[in-house]
Amino acid sequence: MKKNTPSPPADKDQLHPRNRHRGRYDFAQLVQASPALAPFVRPNEFGTTGIDFADPAAVKALNQALLKQFYGVESWDIPAGYLCPPIPGRADYLHYVADLLAEYSGGKIPTGRQVRVLDVGVGANCIYPILGHREYGWRFVGADTDAVALNAAKQLVAANPTLAGAIDCRLQPDPGHMLVGVMKSGEVFDVTICNPPFHASAAEADAATQRKTANLSGNRRAAPNRNFGGQSNELWYAGGEEAFLRQLIAESKQLPRASTWYTSLVSKKSSLISAHYFLKQAEALQVKTIEMAQGQKKSRFVAWSFLTEEEITARLAKK
Repeated sequence: MKKNTPSPPADKDQLHPRNRHRGRYDFAQLVQASPALAPFVRPNEFGTTGIDFADPAAVKALNQALLKQFYGVESWDIPAGYLCPPIPGRADYLHYVADLLAEYSGGKIPTGRQVRVLDVGVGANCIYPILGHREYGWRFVGADTDAVALNAAKQLVAANPTLAGAIDCRLQPDPGHMLVGVMKSGEVFDVTICNPPFHASAAEADAATQRKTANLSGNRRAAPNRNFGGQSNELWYAGGEEAFLRQLIAESKQLPRASTWYTSLVSKKSSLISAHYFLKQAEALQVKTIEMAQGQKKSRFVAWSFLTEEEITARLAKK
């Protein structure tokens, strides 16, 4: 029998101070914002209410409610089998990126559509552009190699007037590239973000899914169930996270002035060590590792720039 797993309040209190999702979810308010969530909310063994995070439909309904209540996004959906992201963690990345920009902008976060962000691997869920625009008013380009995912992202933007003119979805025509072919000649971004596929193969991704399903359901023999979904390009990359980061860094070196900051989430400590090595080889002038505490899971992203501190400050001063 599956357990109705509640959201862990103590863990979520470790999220970024500006994160709207610290503490327990208020399911009563979420159901009021999005009645479609109601069938998935049930009492749990801790005397509160929660959802079964091993149920993909429940996870999607929760996301829809969160987006409605906190971000004014009335219409959000994804094609079957595509990645359904945990919103609190995605929001954290953006808040820490905002802090990075503020560090070189007199302590003030640059806001509004004059701030341009490239999301490498935007996915069908389009979550980073949605959250980034609704929180800070930033304008996004979302790139992906998957035409189906990109079309779904475009439909999300079109269905929500609050996102009008803020998100441009671009197809990466060459799956072997990440930045090249997406960044246009003369185009300049303030920051590039990326949530890379963490696994090296489909088998590795499936093994991780098995472990997650067992943890969420409390049943080690439970059939693998991608509660957060995910297509192959969202979950794994030949050579794994380390190879992905190496390619991303190499392409950023080819386009050193196209983005003031380049950033990427890094899941594994071994990949972080490798990333710093690749960045040293690429002669990046600024390199930072920014730690994020997301409950029991420790997360981080690496940020780098080929500009001097003075150049970075001058660019952001115009925002």
